[in-house]
Amino acid sequence: MPERKLTILFMPESAYGPTNNCIGIGDILRQRGHRVVFAAEASWKGRLTALGFEEDLVDLAPPAEGEQDAGQFWKDFIRDTAPEFRKPTIDQLETWVKPVWEELIVGARYCEPHLKAIIERVRPDVIVEDNVVAFPALTTAGVPFVRIVSCNPLEVKGSSVAPVFSGYPQDDPAGWDDFLAEYDRTHRPLWETFNEWVVAQGADPLPDLEFIHEGALNLYVYPAEADYTADRPLGPSWHRLDSSVRETDETFTVPDLPGEGSLIYFSLGSLGSADVSLMRRLIEVLGQTPHRYIVSKGPLHDEIELAPNMSGAEFLPQTSILPQVDAVITHGGNNTTTEALHFGKPMVLLPLFWDQYDNAQRMDELGFGVRLDTYRFRDEELFAAVETALGLRERVAAVGAAVRERDGLRKAADLIEKLP
Repeated sequence: MPERKLTILFMPESAYGPTNNCIGIGDILRQRGHRVVFAAEASWKGRLTALGFEEDLVDLAPPAEGEQDAGQFWKDFIRDTAPEFRKPTIDQLETWVKPVWEELIVGARYCEPHLKAIIERVRPDVIVEDNVVAFPALTTAGVPFVRIVSCNPLEVKGSSVAPVFSGYPQDDPAGWDDFLAEYDRTHRPLWETFNEWVVAQGADPLPDLEFIHEGALNLYVYPAEADYTADRPLGPSWHRLDSSVRETDETFTVPDLPGEGSLIYFSLGSLGSADVSLMRRLIEVLGQTPHRYIVSKGPLHDEIELAPNMSGAEFLPQTSILPQVDAVITHGGNNTTTEALHFGKPMVLLPLFWDQYDNAQRMDELGFGVRLDTYRFRDEELFAAVETALGLRERVAAVGAAVRERDGLRKAADLIEKLP
């Protein structure tokens, strides 16, 4: 048990990846005797108390009538903007990336007084944010502020690494300047307005074209074998967590499925799986292979019919499934990507938005997986990608063993404990 019991306030983004990351770290701290409180978005009500945490939840917009599923706002947002995912990443900057920042900023502005009230009630010793946008109340509370980056670490920018959200190759900088110039053109007015508001709340100015401050401690989730630090070294306040895999998932028994091929986990995440037409196409193609599939069907599960060689459900205990499979088909979200590497599983990556392009590109260029064009792949390309990924099992398994040895969860808990 620690010498001093701390009160630690976590505020994760209202999506499964960041929330699960904070759950994993928070559970270790809770087991060590600390008080762990989640200022999660209100749709997570009851899900965190069930895991032993306190909840003091916050609305990011006027409350909707009736109960909502966890993270429902972003599920709806993805569904309504899915046609943008078919565009090149440079074209998405104005029509998808910028609107996401706008929605995040609206939420930050709306909940500022509510967050201050939560901080007054909870009186935390440490505040931990896993998000991409600044909440001034978190950095002006007079206690150590911890920033967690659970997106691809290109979010921490540098001149010698590819631009975040681009999905561009690390060894070919030809398009980097054009992408950065378009990001500046499309985002600078929004950043200037937001920065003025942040300063007006008593917080420090934001770094240029950044929407969040650094903390006294900065953590990011990515294995050393895939990291960019050789090209973009980080300062002493930055610490890599090679993985952050929660230990709270229920057990999973693999069902009997027809076929003698490999066992593959297929998930486009809670947001990506809302694209029902894409899910149906992938299921139709994968149903022609000799392999067996465990499928995370997502929020629109009632609209998705699986092939005979598949079993699935709306929600699945991902971290209990991954150790049992041979490969993973994923959208490339940072949570699934790093968890797949943690368990040493090669990937087929079908990116949809945000940093998923960066993860897909990184896994492909390092030989940990295969990146496909999500909406334009041919059936035979997916067949070949699955077989190529299965051929990488031994190589990626060695990476997984090294990642697990470094134990990112407990490293994060140790660093947070030392702050106050």
